[in-house]
Amino acid sequence: QVQLVESGGGLVQAGGSLRLSCAASGRTFSRYAAGWFRQAPGKEREFVAFISRSGDGTYYPDSVKGRFTISRDNTKNTMYLQMNSLKPEDTAVYYCAATWPISVYGNAHEYDYWGQGTQVTVSS
Repeated sequence: QVQLVESGGGLVQAGGSLRLSCAASGRTFSRYAAGWFRQAPGKEREFVAFISRSGDGTYYPDSVKGRFTISRDNTKNTMYLQMNSLKPEDTAVYYCAATWPISVYGNAHEYDYWGQGTQVTVSS
């Protein structure tokens, strides 16, 4: 098993930036593909970004493409989400998740391990 802990959330003005971190412990993080999801009040959990086990493959939905960047440092067992040009609609609780194997990157049900979430609030 792997345990995940997010950090780095907070309050930022529209147009600003935040970097989220996801620290993994337990089994070797590089064994798992990983991703970020978010959930706003009253809405379903939404896929935000995916990264392959080695980090050489990434995937984003159109809603964040060009603004968000996912990365990982397997030597530090940590994954990151750099968020730029933030918009009020990006406000949500952000979760990191990990799993292996995986077939559909954006399907939350395929992820076995989840962090507790970190709040991101973007003011207009």
